[in-house]
Amino acid sequence: MIAMAVFVLCLWLRLEPGFSEWIEILRIEIVYIGPYILIAVSVVVIVASFLGCLSALQENNFLMYIFIGTQVVGFLGYVAGSAVLLDNTTKNSNMQPIVRESMRSLIMNSRYDKGQEILAMIQENIGCCGADGPGDYIDLRKPLPRECRDTVTGNAFFHGCVSELTWFFEEKTAWIAALAMTAAMFHVFHIVMTFVLTRALAKEADETTGYRR
Repeated sequence: MIAMAVFVLCLWLRLEPGFSEWIEILRIEIVYIGPYILIAVSVVVIVASFLGCLSALQENNFLMYIFIGTQVVGFLGYVAGSAVLLDNTTKNSNMQPIVRESMRSLIMNSRYDKGQEILAMIQENIGCCGADGPGDYIDLRKPLPRECRDTVTGNAFFHGCVSELTWFFEEKTAWIAALAMTAAMFHVFHIVMTFVLTRALAKEADETTGYRR
């Protein structure tokens, strides 16, 4: 069930229209690396869950050892996927320099209609101004657009789009990473309990053989 939840959330993150559009515009496709890993691992875990049930019902030690192997893969995959996801979507992550460069490039090319449209969409929807704040427009000798101002107070937004986008991504990816780490914890439990079951079955088989003799 947890693997299904991780799979669905990662798929939603990848296919959400507005989200994917911003990622394409800002050239931060690295955000998708973590979800891709977690989707692949989730598929393996979902299939392995049926294998675990089958091996336990048939009391087949060989299938159980295969199941233990899949649980190790699941644990490593979820930990690695969560690490990559957070490394590309949180504060001081690999995403921030790319967003900063993309925003400054858009500001420099804001004289074109397409650049103005993209800037307006990002800054209005997120409530941010420039890459690191209104000072970016001053540094690049560009006029401060109305999208950089609060419609109620008229004051310029204090935070830049790098910070606001990071908080936006963190909110979406935190739940996925938390679920993935929860699944990783359960994989450790599965490994231990399956190993105990294999030992118990082996002991039972030895006792049955000894009784027959």
